[in-house]
This record gives sequence, structure tokens and C-alpha cells, in this order.
Amino acid sequence: MSVLVKTTLDGRKLEVFDQGLTLGGVLEARELVAVAEHPNRAKILEVAPDAIYMAGRVPLNATEAEIALKALEEAEARHLTDPRLIEERFRRLAWKRQRDPGLD
Repeated sequence: MSVLVKTTLDGRKLEVFDQGLTLGGVLEARELVAVAEHPNRAKILEVAPDAIYMAGRVPLNATEAEIALKALEEAEARHLTDPRLIEERFRRLAWKRQRDPGLD
């Protein structure tokens, strides 16, 4: 299930899907970065003065950020309580460990 955060000027949808934000169906970010902590904050605020968070390359205003943060929180809670998703997480970790044994 995905949650629509915003539609960009070029028509692509920024959505929270699983535990990440996708832009046009492609993973854009796993977390939001506060503009105040972003290394390019001056340029961001120049282009999008109402931006308070960045989702990868996409600036978010307060309303959009609230939607995204809430959806990411709900996805995280779902991943911590759904047995099927817990099993999937362990399976992926096992694959990573097999590919790179020095990952521990």
C-alpha cells in the first residue's frame, strides 16, 4: 500500500511505499532530511522557500512532510509487528551475509 505525499510539477508522484519514498515508482529516499541540516540549504530555500524537509531531491513543505513522516512511521511499525515482513527482513539479511561474509 502506498501513500501519496505530493505530485511534482512534471506529474510524477512522490509516494511512501514500503519503508521508502518513491518518485515515479523509483526509490528516491529512505528518510527525510531537515532543510536546516542539509548542506545545500541556501539553494533549496532559494528555490523552495517553504521547504522544511527534503525527500531525496524533492522539497517538502510542512503539510507534505507531516504526511510522509506519518506514513513512514506506520510502515516502520508494520515492519516491526508483521511476522511475514519480519521473516522477509531476516531472509534479506541472510542473503547479504552470504554475498559478503565480512559484513558482521
